[in-house]
Amino acid sequence: MAATRSAKSDRDQRFSKAYQHSDLPESLLSHAPFSWQAGLLFLLAGAGLTVYFRYEKARMARARIAEANKGIGKPLVGGPFHLTDHNGKEFTEQDLKGKYSLVYFGFTHCPDICPEELDKMAGMIDRVKAKHGDVMLPVFISCDPARDTPEVIRRYLAEFHPDMLGMTGTWQEVKDVCKAYRVYFSTPPDVKPGQDYLVDHSIYFYLMDPEGDFVEAIGRNFTVDAAAKVINDHIADWKGKINKG
Repeated sequence: MAATRSAKSDRDQRFSKAYQHSDLPESLLSHAPFSWQAGLLFLLAGAGLTVYFRYEKARMARARIAEANKGIGKPLVGGPFHLTDHNGKEFTEQDLKGKYSLVYFGFTHCPDICPEELDKMAGMIDRVKAKHGDVMLPVFISCDPARDTPEVIRRYLAEFHPDMLGMTGTWQEVKDVCKAYRVYFSTPPDVKPGQDYLVDHSIYFYLMDPEGDFVEAIGRNFTVDAAAKVINDHIADWKGKINKG
């Protein structure tokens, strides 16, 4: 019995020595387990790649939309026009170039929708300016030239944001710019001087790039934050192209 216990003891000692004096390198022994630091780095790298690929996918989608909207030859939205701004100065499509522009069509006697959308526009202006600086011109074009003189528009827009630039013109000039931007507008027939009336019109913000090409239409369903994000993302893409040279 004593011999059996002695033999078992000898085996245990040999196993212990073999474990203590393994031929494996010390560095491998100390780092063999998958440490929590390595796991964290793996997760962070994976998350970073996911965010990057999502951003690239969205950027490429925006680029495809912008390119498609330019069309072949004549742009689908936008084009030549001749108007008068709220300072009484001539304004054409050439004056939109060099900056992004956000164009909205409305009228100063609008009871609710136009004020709501111009409040939204003011929020977009502030958010874009905070992120990218003075890179966007906000434009209000009147669909009611009979009542909206430059002075009327100037006073009206002062209630919303100082950066907004208002436009008006003759009935034909307004009709031409609305046609260029695919904007529907309609006034009641046989309106008498001094009579109050409403103008039916499309409700969109038209984002144009610094070359004067149409980028995207932002509908009434967009919140201020969502609309500003659309604009900021397009501007970021544009700046990225400039920096790449």
